Amino acid sequence: MRYSSLFLFLGIIFPGISIAQDENHGHCSKLKHFHTQQLRSNTFTISEIAETEEYDVHYYFLDLSMTNTSTYLEGSGEIHAMARVAMDSALFEFFPSFTIASILVDGVPVNYSRSNSAIRVPVNKTAGQNMVIHVNYSGTPPTAASNPFGGGGMTNASSPTWGNQVTWSLSEPFSAFEWFPVKQSLKDKADSSQVWITVPYHLKAGSNGILQQVTDLANGTHRFEWKHRHPIDYYLISVAVAQYIIYDVFANPVNSGQVHIQNFIYDNPATLSNFQNDIDETADFLELFSVQYGPYPFANEKYGHCMAPIGGGMEHQTMTTQGSFNRTLTAHELAHQWWGNSVTCSSWSDIWINEGFASYSEYIMLQALYPAQAASNMTGRHNNVMSQPGGSVWVLDSLDAGRIFSGRLTYDKGAAIIHTLRFLIDDDVVFFNGLRSFLTTYANSTASGMDFIAVMENASGKDFTAFMEQWYFGAGYPTYGVLWNNEGDSIHVQISHFTTDPSVTPTFTNDLLLRFDRATLPDTSIRFTITSNQNQFLLPDLQDVVNITAIDPGNWIINQGSGIVKDVNFFVSVAEQTPQPAIRVFPNPADDYVNIEVGNSPNNVLTVFDLQGKVILSTPFGTSLRLDTSGFPSGAFLIRVSSENATIGIQKLIKRN
Repeated sequence: MRYSSLFLFLGIIFPGISIAQDENHGHCSKLKHFHTQQLRSNTFTISEIAETEEYDVHYYFLDLSMTNTSTYLEGSGEIHAMARVAMDSALFEFFPSFTIASILVDGVPVNYSRSNSAIRVPVNKTAGQNMVIHVNYSGTPPTAASNPFGGGGMTNASSPTWGNQVTWSLSEPFSAFEWFPVKQSLKDKADSSQVWITVPYHLKAGSNGILQQVTDLANGTHRFEWKHRHPIDYYLISVAVAQYIIYDVFANPVNSGQVHIQNFIYDNPATLSNFQNDIDETADFLELFSVQYGPYPFANEKYGHCMAPIGGGMEHQTMTTQGSFNRTLTAHELAHQWWGNSVTCSSWSDIWINEGFASYSEYIMLQALYPAQAASNMTGRHNNVMSQPGGSVWVLDSLDAGRIFSGRLTYDKGAAIIHTLRFLIDDDVVFFNGLRSFLTTYANSTASGMDFIAVMENASGKDFTAFMEQWYFGAGYPTYGVLWNNEGDSIHVQISHFTTDPSVTPTFTNDLLLRFDRATLPDTSIRFTITSNQNQFLLPDLQDVVNITAIDPGNWIINQGSGIVKDVNFFVSVAEQTPQPAIRVFPNPADDYVNIEVGNSPNNVLTVFDLQGKVILSTPFGTSLRLDTSGFPSGAFLIRVSSENATIGIQKLIKRN
C-alpha cells in the first residue's frame, strides 16, 4: 500500500576480494493509513487477545446495504469458526457505535455481553466443533477526523479531481472492526470469504474474488454478490461503492491460464480515457511478476482495481483500491498479491514481508520494462533513508502504526536492503529461485523476516546472519572512504567506514565494489570483503590502473562517500583486523544457558525479545551475565544490551530444542 503526500510520502581474485496524486500525480511518499486511536486490535488486553485465539476463523460472510453518499451500514456479518479448545464463549471485536439488533449462534438467538469493542457470545463448544456467529447490525462507522492521513475503516468522500463520490473500506492495520464483526489476528486467515453489497441501481460495488451474480431487488436496488475462495487475512477484505463502469483487461502469464483484470472506474467521460494506457500496463506487470515470483496466486479468480479518492492504493486481495494509475503505484499494489496477500507478515514487526518487497517490485518492474528509470528509483530510496541517521527495518514497537508504515524505513530501506541481499547473493538465478521458493513454502499463510532469510540461506548456501543483524535489525548506514597507492602493478587499498548510528550498528560487513580505471584495459570493478571499520588489501597483479573512480558503482548499498584519495606514501603494512562485536553472545545456538559479555560499561540492561517484538525478559547486569535459557521455547530471539538509554548492541539468539 502507498499513500501520497496529499494525505500526509572482473575476473581477478585475491584473498578477501572477488571480481565481478489523487490522487497521486507525483511520487508517493508511501505513508500508511492508520487510525490514531486504534494501535492494537482496539483496546483488547493480552488476555482478551489470547481468548480470541481459542478458535480458528474459516469464513467471513458480509451482507450489507450501502450507498456512495454516506458510510451508514445495515445488514449482517457472520464469523464461521472452529473451536481449538473447549470453550464456553467466543470473543470478537466490533466497534461500539453500531446498534446490534440480534446475535445468533448456529441459528439460535443468544444473549451476549458487550464492553466497548469486545463482544462475548455463548457457544459451548468442544475442541474441533464448528460454530457460526451471525450479527445483525446497523449504524455509522467512526469518522477519521483525528487521522492526519485520512480514511478510516469505512470512509466516504468525493474525488477532488473527478468529482465522483465514493464509499470505501480500508482496514489496515487494525480498522476492520470499524465496519464488520471480526477477529483481528494476522496468523488466523479465513479459508474464504463472501461479500454481498446491496446498493441503489445506478451504483456498483467491488470486492474480493469473483462477482458471482448481480441480483435485482425491490426499491430500485441490486445486490453485488462476491465470493473469494482463497485464504485471506482480515484486513484484506474490502468493499468500494460508487457510480462505476467496468473496464476489463486480460493478462496471459506463461505459467497459468489467462487472468482477468477487472477495473471499476469512475463513470464519467474523462476518467477511463485518461488512465486507460496505464491500466492496460497492469497485464504486463502481472506477466512479469508471474515469471519472477511464480504464478499469480489468484489466477482462477481475478485481479482488479476499484477507484476511490485516496492518494495511492491499498492492496485488497484480488481487488486493489486505488486513487489513480501510474506504473510504480500499480506495480507496487499488484506485487502485494504475492508479497502481503498470498504470504502475509506474521506480525506487524515484520511488515517488511509486505511493504519492503512490494516496494522493491517497483524497481524490478522498472529494471525489466523501463531500465532507464531504475537507477534513479533506487537512488531516491537511498537518499530518503539517509535523510536521517538511524532507524531499523524491523519494527520494535508493533503497536505504533505510524512506525509500522514508515515510508523511510519500512518502504524505502526495506526495498534497498533487498537490493543489497541480491548483491550479496551475486547470482540472479539463485536470488529469484529463492524468492519463488519462499513464496511457495509460505503460500496462503504468514511468515517473518527470519523465515524469509532462512529460505534464502538455503537457496544460496550463504550465511546472512550479519546482514540481518546489521541491515534488518540494525540501524544507520556506512560512510566509506578509500586510500590507495600503486607500486608497479601492485595496488595498495585501504577501505574505511564509519556508521551513522554506531551505538546500534558500529560496523557493516557487507561486500563492497570499487571501480578501477585502467589506461588501456577495460575499467574493472572489484568486490572486497569488508570485515571491520578499516580493511587493507594488496592487489599484487592489477596492471594499468590509473585511478579508483567509484565506491559502490552499482549503488547496491545505502552509503555515503567521504572521498577517494591517492597517497604516494601509503603502503599496506598491517594485517586485516577482525572487528570485535559490541556484545558477545555464546554459545549460540544455545541449549540451557547463554553467556552475554560487554566491554567496559559496568551498568547495562539486557532485554530479550521474540520476533514479534514482545519482551520476554529484561534485567540489569554488569559486564557479563550467564542467562538461564532452559525455559525458553526453541526458535529465534533478539538480545539487546543498552546502557544509560543507549543501545550497545543487538544480536540474534537461536534456542535449540
